[in-house]
Order: sequence, then C-alpha cells, then structure tokens
Amino acid sequence: MLEIGPGQGALTRHLAGHVRRLVCVEKDDALAERLRVEFAFEPSVQIVHADILKVELEAVSADPAALKVIGNIPYNITTPILFNLLERRPRPREIVLLVQREVAERIVAPPGGKTYGALAVGVRTVADAERVLDVGRKAFRPVPDVESAVVRITPHTPPRLEEAEEQAVRRLSRRAFGQRRKQFQRILRDAYGLGPEAISQIEQKLGITLQDRPETFGPEQFVALARELEEIAGQPPGR
Repeated sequence: MLEIGPGQGALTRHLAGHVRRLVCVEKDDALAERLRVEFAFEPSVQIVHADILKVELEAVSADPAALKVIGNIPYNITTPILFNLLERRPRPREIVLLVQREVAERIVAPPGGKTYGALAVGVRTVADAERVLDVGRKAFRPVPDVESAVVRITPHTPPRLEEAEEQAVRRLSRRAFGQRRKQFQRILRDAYGLGPEAISQIEQKLGITLQDRPETFGPEQFVALARELEEIAGQPPGR
C-alpha cells in the first residue's frame, strides 16, 4: 500500500502493522523526519521523503500494478496527483483518496450537468469511479472551509484503450470543455479544422449529433469521437 502525504500519521497509525508493506511518501521535511522516528521500529513501514508528483511507482514497489494507493491529499493539487497516477502504465490496482467534495462530485458526475467535464471524462475512460462517503468539515482540526468526500477509483485491468487513444481523448475533452458553451461541431471546426462534410460523416458513422454541447456526451462517446478524429487525421488530404 502507498500512502500519499501521511502528514502527522493519523491514518498511518491505523494501517501500520495491518498491511504487509506500507510506503508513505511525505514531501514536508519536518513531517517526514517525525514519521521516520515514530515508525523506526515498524519494519512494514517505509517513509519516503519526496514529492509524490516526482516519485516513480517502480521505485517504491516491485509490482506497481498491485499497489493500493490511499491518501488525504492536498486539495490544491488533487487533479495533478490523480492524473499522475492514471497517466502511467502500469497503473495502481486501486486508488482511494479523500478530496474536496466538489471535486468528488465532478469525478462521478453524469453527462448533462454543470459539474460534468474533462475531469470526469479523463478519469472514467480509464477507470471506474465511485463516491464512497462524505466527510464533514468538523471531522478535521483545524476546521476547513470546505466539505470533503472519499472517492474510490479502480483502473481498468487490462486497459481498454491504447496509450495513444487515451492521449487523444484527453486532448479532445480538454479542448471541448474549454469551450463547453459552444456546439461540438463548432469546436471541431476550430480545433481540428473539420469542414461540414467531415462533420456530417462523423455524425452518420457514430450516430451522434454534433450540434449538441460537449457536456451531453458520455465518456464512451468521447472515446469513439477521439478515435474517429485520429483516423481522419491519418488519412491523406482530400478525404
């Protein structure tokens, strides 16, 4: 198990001795040293003084695909941490994180709502995600200004997409939700240089209506559309 940002060890103490091996990655100098001292005589616990965004999973585990990742992570870098774990091969077996409730809602949001966007598409095209439980502000000391929630993210095993396909979906979703109030056909014209004929062909082939806005397209439709765009890009001029 890999714990991100153990801090003062509140969660670490519950895990130490109950898992075969616990690797704790802590960036803060003083906290990392305090943890080293506290768990010096617990052979199953390893404290790694490093930035999780710079740590290769292969450096902390002989089998990264078997890792379970947990953490009460800094809310201001939730998305970078999450995609740092998901934009790699192999991915951890399971990721359970305490995040800001607003972020949890965005991860599991269904298509069609205001909270649905690139984050939901990026996560759910490579993993299953669920909101496990809510955690109120008064569970923390000091009491923060935001509510929290625990999310469980289970990467698809084996991966359902090739790495190039995953990158294409991320490019498309980021462009699409960067202009979420526009019709998808307008976004494709601006970002991919597609003309009316190409857009019409895509609609007929995929059975979709590109006059709709990006927020109405589910993750599977983003995958299908990204694949079609990559196919078009690989065709000789004049298609």
